[in-house]
Amino acid sequence: MHPVAVDSPPRSPGTRTVVRTAGALALPSVLLLLLVTASWQPLMSLDGDIARTTHGWAVDEPGVTQVFRILTDWVWDPLTMRVIAAVAVVWLVWRRSARMLALWVAVTCALGTLVQQGMKAAVGRERPVWPDPVDSAHYAAFPSGHAMTATVVCGLVLWLLHLYGAGRVLWRTAVTVSVVSVVGVGLSRIWLGVHWPSDVLGGWLLGALTVVLAMWSYEKWHGAWRS
Repeated sequence: MHPVAVDSPPRSPGTRTVVRTAGALALPSVLLLLLVTASWQPLMSLDGDIARTTHGWAVDEPGVTQVFRILTDWVWDPLTMRVIAAVAVVWLVWRRSARMLALWVAVTCALGTLVQQGMKAAVGRERPVWPDPVDSAHYAAFPSGHAMTATVVCGLVLWLLHLYGAGRVLWRTAVTVSVVSVVGVGLSRIWLGVHWPSDVLGGWLLGALTVVLAMWSYEKWHGAWRS
C-alpha cells in the first residue's frame, strides 16, 4: 500500500455515486424484507426448492460438507470477521490522523450487528428443519448473520484500501479474497441447511447497504470538517 502523508486527506469515492448505490441497495433490501415478513408464497416455494436440493447434496457429499463447516465455523465466522475489523481499527488509531475513521469503522461494525440481531428478533423467521441435519445454528434465520457480517467487514476493508491508495496487486488480491469470502460464506450457509437462500440474499444486501451508508456519512462529515 502506498503511504499517505499524515496531513493528507484519504481519497474517497464521489458522494453522488455513493448515494446512488445506497438507493439501489435500499430498494431490494426493503422489498425482500417485506416479502419474507409476509411469507410471500412464490419466494417461500423457491427457498424451499433450493434448500431441499442443496441439503440433498450436503448429505450425499460429506467431504464437501466438512470443508464448508470448517470454512463457515473458523475462516468466515463472524468472530473472525470482527477480529479483522478490529485489526483495521487498531491500524487506523495507530496512524493518529485517522482516529475518526477508526471510530467510523468500529461504529459501523457495531451498528451492523445491532441491525442484524434486531431484524432477526423482529422477523422471527424459522430456520430450515431436516430429519438428517448436517449442521446446526441458533437464533432466527433472517437475515444471515454470517453473510451480513462478512459483507460489512470485507466492504469496509476494501473501502479503507481505496481511501489509502492500495497498490494494484494488493487491491486485486483484496477484492478476490473479499468476493470469495462473501459469496462463499453465503453458499456455505445454504449448503449446510441452516439458512434459506433469501436469508443469505438479505444478509448480502443489508451488509452492502450498511457499508455504503457508512461511506456516505463519513464523506458528509469529512466534507463539512474540511470546509
